Amino acid sequence: QVQLVESGGGLVQAGGSLRLSCAASGRTFSSYVMGWFRQAPGKERELVAAISWSGGDPYYADSVKGRFTISRDNAKNAVYLQMNDLKPEDTGVYYCAVRSRGSSNYAGLGPEDFGSWGQGTQVTVSS
Repeated sequence: QVQLVESGGGLVQAGGSLRLSCAASGRTFSSYVMGWFRQAPGKERELVAAISWSGGDPYYADSVKGRFTISRDNAKNAVYLQMNDLKPEDTGVYYCAVRSRGSSNYAGLGPEDFGSWGQGTQVTVSS
């Protein structure tokens, strides 16, 4: 089990930027994949970005590709999500999550494929 704590959310105008951080503790040696999900009110929780232990070939949902960057610092047991050119449709609660196994198809991963979750941090983008 991995304990996760997100930070960095807030209110920002469209076109602005935020950087989310996720600090992990516990069984971090099993954190093969770390990801960021978001959930808007009344909508399903969706994977927006994911990264492997090595950091190679990170995954991004089409809706955020080119605007968001996920990174991982294994020495600090942390994962980050740099969000640029934010849009109102990016509004939602952002969750850091950990998968204890690797994956060859990040696009096929859903919330059920991640076993540890943070409490979430609210991101609100005004128009």
